[in-house]
Amino acid sequence: MEVQCAGVEPPRQGPPHKAVGLIFSVLLGVWSVQALEMSVGKIPFLEAVNGSTVMLPCTYSSCIGIRDLYFDWQFNNNGTMQRVCQSVIASEGVEPHVSIFRERVEFVGKNRDNNISIVLWNITFEDGGQYTCFGRNPKEKDKNHSAIFTLIVVEELRVVDNTLTIIIASAVGGAIALLMGFMLLKNFTLFVLSKLEEKNKECLVTSSGIDNTENGLSGSKADSKSTPKKK
Repeated sequence: MEVQCAGVEPPRQGPPHKAVGLIFSVLLGVWSVQALEMSVGKIPFLEAVNGSTVMLPCTYSSCIGIRDLYFDWQFNNNGTMQRVCQSVIASEGVEPHVSIFRERVEFVGKNRDNNISIVLWNITFEDGGQYTCFGRNPKEKDKNHSAIFTLIVVEELRVVDNTLTIIIASAVGGAIALLMGFMLLKNFTLFVLSKLEEKNKECLVTSSGIDNTENGLSGSKADSKSTPKKK
């Protein structure tokens, strides 16, 4: 027999799919934090002169660590991806053996500070374009991650016209100098006026003492004379 209390309703449970969705969102957020990340720095491009040597930076990071991390560099040659180098890093701190597939390329990362950067020697105009730093970590079910770095090869670096900057800096500097000169002149004027005011006060005190002496007031010579006695 089922007994029900009057005026008391049993607690209602939300739809099961909402609870499942919440759990899935939490797990997805934790997973995204732990995921592998590839980075080419805050400025993902470089403009370099033809014939120079440049470094293409790339680092990786993972909160859950790595195991047999596969990485490679690829060059986008007019829509065709060409492999530049590749290797597998067994674990943290282990220096990988890197295979190079392109001339004038040197691997300089050596897995120090999770660094997998490369250097291009004596670059030519054909070396200009997009380079992709790719990584895949088996510890997160072989998810793919990548970052793109753009190399721009020029005949010579552009000369930046600093005329406007110089004019603005000169104007600001002149205004500051003028303001400082005005403040110095103001302080000097106030100092001179204060000295003149002190001198005027001294003159007034001195002249007041002279007047009292001449008029025979207290402290003057007239007071020092005794009154003659009557015979």
